[in-house]
Amino acid sequence: MDGAWGSVQADWKLGLLLILLWYILLRTWERNGTLDKWNASRVFGFVLMIRGTYGLKILEKVSKPRRFWRIYGEVALWICVGSMLLVGLLMGLAFIGAVLSPPTTPPPSASELVAIPGLNPMIPLGWGAMAFIVALVIHEFGHGLLARAHGMRIRAFGLLQLGPLPLGAFAEPQYEELHRAPRRERMRMFAAGPATNLFAAFVCLLMLGGLAGQVVSTTPHPHVRGLVVDGGAEAAGMQPWDIIIAINGSEVIGLEGFRDELNLYSANETILMEVQHEDGQVETLSVVLGDKYLYYQDLGWTEKTLEAMEIQPEDPFLGVEGLGAGTEGIDRLAGPFSPRFEGGMLIKGIYAPFHILTIMIVPFQLQGVSMYPMEEAMLTAADDGLGAMLGTGGIMFMINFFFWLMWVNILLGFTNLIPMVPFDGGHLFKDTLHGTLSAVKKLGKKTKLWDIHPMWVDHISSKASSLSSLALLLMLVFIIAVPYF
Repeated sequence: MDGAWGSVQADWKLGLLLILLWYILLRTWERNGTLDKWNASRVFGFVLMIRGTYGLKILEKVSKPRRFWRIYGEVALWICVGSMLLVGLLMGLAFIGAVLSPPTTPPPSASELVAIPGLNPMIPLGWGAMAFIVALVIHEFGHGLLARAHGMRIRAFGLLQLGPLPLGAFAEPQYEELHRAPRRERMRMFAAGPATNLFAAFVCLLMLGGLAGQVVSTTPHPHVRGLVVDGGAEAAGMQPWDIIIAINGSEVIGLEGFRDELNLYSANETILMEVQHEDGQVETLSVVLGDKYLYYQDLGWTEKTLEAMEIQPEDPFLGVEGLGAGTEGIDRLAGPFSPRFEGGMLIKGIYAPFHILTIMIVPFQLQGVSMYPMEEAMLTAADDGLGAMLGTGGIMFMINFFFWLMWVNILLGFTNLIPMVPFDGGHLFKDTLHGTLSAVKKLGKKTKLWDIHPMWVDHISSKASSLSSLALLLMLVFIIAVPYF
């Protein structure tokens, strides 16, 4: 624990020193008029806000079909209010879980607590910075579109910078028009940013599905990612990422070919397995097969579960984990939209939202990459279509770009839906509560059961929003801090 604290303290000291130097530089620019020349200003003391008119003409043209964008804003509002409530519920459950069962895993370092490309080891600087800039522009353009669709003017677009790192983007509206706007229109505007991020993430997933069809495996044989400790494969000398070429002289083609070939044998039989190691060396191993039934029984599976899984005593067990085809890496990213996904349109539609959420853990599982290096090495561009035009390098660039853009859009979308000011979710929560209280006021007046003063509605919604934001902030700080105690 002392070592973890020492690492955190060292990280924070370095971070504070860099922020102090940046603060001094900003103050210098502010005094000598450099910020005025850039149409920039200093906010929160150490954040640089750079304004510009780039994109305003494009925004005006794109927002012309006002009715379409208002419908889009209404759909976005329903999606975001539901997602906001879900995010708040999950935060509450995470807080309760942290109180009742504090985590025992080692706490993350200070750099892992911030979603800054390059500083967070799970977010690479190049891909992360590129994806963050594009996703931030998408987010603010969504706000701008709905603002213009409802007649609100946008003063400028801009970036928020902490040194060379982009912290955010913004669309600066005419604030008087924003506050005077009807509540429903204002809510649509707040919802449009995170909703556009989530829609963009879905488009990126579709693009990954298309790119998955532009690559093929360099080998028709399956490979293994890991080995079961003390299993037959490990005892015979098999290694992670070995490619299984043949069993007892019969060539193994694909996953089904492997299963068909292995099922010709029983537990405790010895087979000769030809494999190719990661270094390219081909070796024939003598493997004693285990008993799959006993293995899963030892893991605690019941007889009913084993029967339902059609696992019988004496079934052969090689002792490997993560058996996959050569296209496993891209198929895992593309999920239901991979051309090799087995399932109809209904299954794809049901599975897609869950896949988008599970994709968020990929960088943490793979230590900051979209797929294992060996999985990437097994892919090559197809001989026709886009694969032939771009080549393997070009296709892999597109895959990584759309993966990180999807990942960052999901992160920004759901982070901004935290029901806490200054996030979009905080503003949505305040207006949602105000609308609910207004409906209660109207109901009381109509039924003559109660009469609520309009000022009371404003006061309660504003007070509740502030208190809920404070409560969520304290919960978030507790969740982050509890692993260190």
